[in-house]
Amino acid sequence: MAILDRSFMIERGPVGVLLIHGLGGTPIEMRDVARALGASGHTVLCCQLAGHGGTADDLTATTFEDWYDSVLEALATLEQSCDTVLVGGLSMGAVLAALLAARQPERVRGLIMLAPTLRYDGWSIPWYSFLLRLLIDTPIGRRYQFEEREPYGVKDERIRAIIVRALRQNSGVAGLTATPAPALRELWRLVATIRPLLPTIRQRTLLVHARHDDIASLKNAVLLQARLGGPVDCLILDDSYHLVTLDRQRHLVTERVVSFIATLTTAIPPAVRQDRRPHETIAVPTTGAACHVA
Repeated sequence: MAILDRSFMIERGPVGVLLIHGLGGTPIEMRDVARALGASGHTVLCCQLAGHGGTADDLTATTFEDWYDSVLEALATLEQSCDTVLVGGLSMGAVLAALLAARQPERVRGLIMLAPTLRYDGWSIPWYSFLLRLLIDTPIGRRYQFEEREPYGVKDERIRAIIVRALRQNSGVAGLTATPAPALRELWRLVATIRPLLPTIRQRTLLVHARHDDIASLKNAVLLQARLGGPVDCLILDDSYHLVTLDRQRHLVTERVVSFIATLTTAIPPAVRQDRRPHETIAVPTTGAACHVA
């Protein structure tokens, strides 16, 4: 059976934003952000990655380069109607967005990383999860699936119940209930590819991460903030878990994304801004710093 493509596009102005969902997820994860950007006059494309939106077998039949090709194709689609393009993503989608920014620096003006996941090291991840790397090439390892579990990346109980209901319906709208081991290995390969490229990413970046992320700890954001090669703005959420685009503080996330794009697209071209420091540190809560806690 063919996979239903749930990609969607909101056509507005000449500034385009490409949004990328997470591993095993679907474009619905980015719906609220997309709507807010559309309401602000921006053209938005939420693409569905290769192998996603179907079965576990569909996902394991693809590699991270296939996912990247989906993003590259979506970028070309946006460029047909937009003069300026920014790229953003959630979780693994944020890492893919960074790879696009690294490989296509002339085509990507800015980067938005929402709950970026370089490692599954949040507080809900079982302590023995590290064994998968040791067993991935064994029959047991190849059959392993990372099951979604409480709290499903969402702190708000009402929203969590809606997500769990959608997952159990197994309709493909909310994505897979479990991530197969081969897909996790592709995530590891993606992370290994982007790590040495981080200093080459000179575009201004917005980092949004939950302090109590259940899937990917705040260490992921700290590492990225330290290694990215351009200016970094950050927003640390204090009342959300991993799915920051769906959880309690999603409105803060959308507001910050909209304001980040507004600032970036009306700013002086990057080549002129030579007096800016390459980084703003996460640890310094001084007035005017790029990092904010909500």
